[in-house]
Amino acid sequence: MDTAALKHTWSLAETLGDEVPLFFYSHLFYTHPELRAMFPVAMATQRDRLVGALGRIVSNVDQLDEVTAFIQQLGRDHRRFEVVAEHYDAVGLSLLTTLKHFLGELWTPELAADWAAAYGVIATAMVQAAEESELSSPPSWAGHVIGVDRRSMDIAIVHVRPEPDLAFEPGQSFAVETPYTPRMWRYYSPANAPRADGTIEFHVQLVPGGQVSGAVARRLKVGDVLRLGSAVGQELTLDEADRGRDLVMVAGGTGLAPLRSHLERIDLQWQATGDAPRVHLFHGARVPWNLYEHRLLQSLAGRPWFDYTPVVSDDPSYPGRKGLVSDAVAETGVIPGALAMVCGSQSMVQYTASRLRDLGVPSPDIRFELFARLEDDHERRDPQSPQLAEQPMGSAR
Repeated sequence: MDTAALKHTWSLAETLGDEVPLFFYSHLFYTHPELRAMFPVAMATQRDRLVGALGRIVSNVDQLDEVTAFIQQLGRDHRRFEVVAEHYDAVGLSLLTTLKHFLGELWTPELAADWAAAYGVIATAMVQAAEESELSSPPSWAGHVIGVDRRSMDIAIVHVRPEPDLAFEPGQSFAVETPYTPRMWRYYSPANAPRADGTIEFHVQLVPGGQVSGAVARRLKVGDVLRLGSAVGQELTLDEADRGRDLVMVAGGTGLAPLRSHLERIDLQWQATGDAPRVHLFHGARVPWNLYEHRLLQSLAGRPWFDYTPVVSDDPSYPGRKGLVSDAVAETGVIPGALAMVCGSQSMVQYTASRLRDLGVPSPDIRFELFARLEDDHERRDPQSPQLAEQPMGSAR
């Protein structure tokens, strides 16, 4: 398989803009009209998510070993769409037809065979993972809303009780569908560690024009039922070897949520054993009232293992540290040998990672959501915080 040719031809396809996804969806819905119901009624925000994610993943099939767990998670998670093996065939055929149409003479029999083989590898991994998960879990969970707390003009904290219990690790995310925006899914990270009562806390920021965030922040009420997908993501989780390491956490807006879940777990560990790694959290927001967990974090700062630095960028009257949260990290410095965890918009993550590398933090010790590396998103929790907007097979970003 000529993986260099896969990468090159996909890079050519990406330069064509909206023409590629328009052709792809036209072909997919014409040849398989039954699949149209899996997508939102309005496709404007869908644009190139599916075909873009597919192209990037398939053309990088030579790196499959690095993202096998992620691909398998996608397969399990896509059960909520009632996706079956035949649907993967339909999507794959439309992808290949689209590439053939736009690549013209470059679409040789050899290249066609390589694209087909690479897509088959990815699709098989996803289907096998989905089939295995059918033995132990439902395709989706009912998330009963038991509390909605409007923390500021544009931030809501939602408390949910899934049925049945929904397993996850701090740092993972769930796809969420509201009753007010059917077939529109957004990824939200629990802001808590797994609890004995199974409840989950989501932090949602209202985004201008964001249909899902608007529904959650403005309309969601106690008694509503969300639909939740399985837990996905591994970049912001900590394995056993990492759990004893000191941590530097950098969050923008409601990107605080997955980091807060780790703080809850660490605090429970400290209360039970008296042992905890050192943690320094930097939380950035545009305006002071969007430091929505300030009181909790200030209280937690009384712990011997925890330091907290709030940063506000757009209010010159703010009495605390002002500017970009990334610059505050650089000015303060990091705990020597610490693992860095970053959650924010793609630009914030990139800039923060650069500043951390300048401070001597090795790249492997800088963790952030895999989603933020693979797909740009069109609806976010906050200008500094990523929020995945996904439809079938579009969750890689």
